[in-house]
Amino acid sequence: MRILHVNKFFDLHGGAEVYMHELMQKQREAGHEVHAFSTTSEKNLASADAGAFVTRYDLGKRHGLGTDAVIAANYLWNLEARRAMAELLDRIKPDVVHLHNIYNHLSTSVLAPIRKRGIRCVQTLHDYKVVGCANYKMYTQGAPCERCKTGDYRNVVRYRCVNEALLPNVLAALEMGLAKTRLSYEKTVQTFLCPSKFMREKMEDWGQPPGKLTYAPNPTAFPAAPAPRGGGYVLYAGRLSAEKGLRSFVEAAARIPELPVKFVGRGPEESALRTLADQLGATNLEFVGFLPPAELARVRARAEAVLLPTLMYENCSGSLLEAMADGIPCLATRIGGNPELVTDGENGYLVTPGDVDDWVRNLRRFLAAPKEVRDAMGREGRARIHERHTWEAHLRTVLEAYHVTT
Repeated sequence: MRILHVNKFFDLHGGAEVYMHELMQKQREAGHEVHAFSTTSEKNLASADAGAFVTRYDLGKRHGLGTDAVIAANYLWNLEARRAMAELLDRIKPDVVHLHNIYNHLSTSVLAPIRKRGIRCVQTLHDYKVVGCANYKMYTQGAPCERCKTGDYRNVVRYRCVNEALLPNVLAALEMGLAKTRLSYEKTVQTFLCPSKFMREKMEDWGQPPGKLTYAPNPTAFPAAPAPRGGGYVLYAGRLSAEKGLRSFVEAAARIPELPVKFVGRGPEESALRTLADQLGATNLEFVGFLPPAELARVRARAEAVLLPTLMYENCSGSLLEAMADGIPCLATRIGGNPELVTDGENGYLVTPGDVDDWVRNLRRFLAAPKEVRDAMGREGRARIHERHTWEAHLRTVLEAYHVTT
């Protein structure tokens, strides 16, 4: 089968890119012909299709009036991407196009050539953009947000959902309004792959027909043996940003000085979190910074538990899946897709988002759990991965969405 994967980035930019590259590799190993369409970057992984990739701009910088005007136009409708996509489709003639994240850089312009040629199209929903959220997080002003459910994208500007500057919010509102008015995704995509039941329910709730939605839980590697644990610390690994709920967690952890905590990652909240920890005298908290994947895996293997204090609607967290596969208990907030992965008291504990006292209660609850209880939690987590989140099962679901069962 000839498959074309489309994503705005082709490096290992985030979870969506890591997933896409792993999926592409496993499809190649299964004997499929796999192609890619994306944007250029010196950090990109190698691809035989790189000559078809289009210009990637840094949207966080000013480039001068002319280039900024091109970037703004591309945000709404990228003519370079549309032409390149049409040429690639005609050259490789894929049986199916598998979309990932295309907004901001490629734009919905790449959907038009797919529709015109009548090629089957499937999309994995890595975030809430296609649902109808212009900033793709369903989070703003410090809380989950569903104001745009009515289709009033003036809310994006009113609440500065993208950032504090006016223009990016205006562009995001216009882009979202155009995509929904034209039904760009709805007219192109035959099947949306939802990594969590929560995502599938949100898609239905926001108006997508259930017949187009397929539950396809994210997969993860399944190690032959559980991690040893025994390091004495609990671990957060991910972006240090407001929606991850780390401020309330730091306040809670500061009240339990006997519990070492490691934070791995970078982000806009790093400086504020370090300052908060200093102000609270929380010497048990260590901010490690970025770690390469192999080193992060070693640190995770020694953790007693993995944390996810998020305030936003998580989809299907890779950090929780990896911890469960390693046989590590998980402490996560009761929001989004987290309760589909963690059952309170079985493979970890669930905490009320943003509730410092509830974090203190559950951290003490975990500390009080004897080793045999933590071991049982780890075994339960591994059993859930083996039952629901293997790559073998995921590949079958994806192929069924492509309308291929063998």
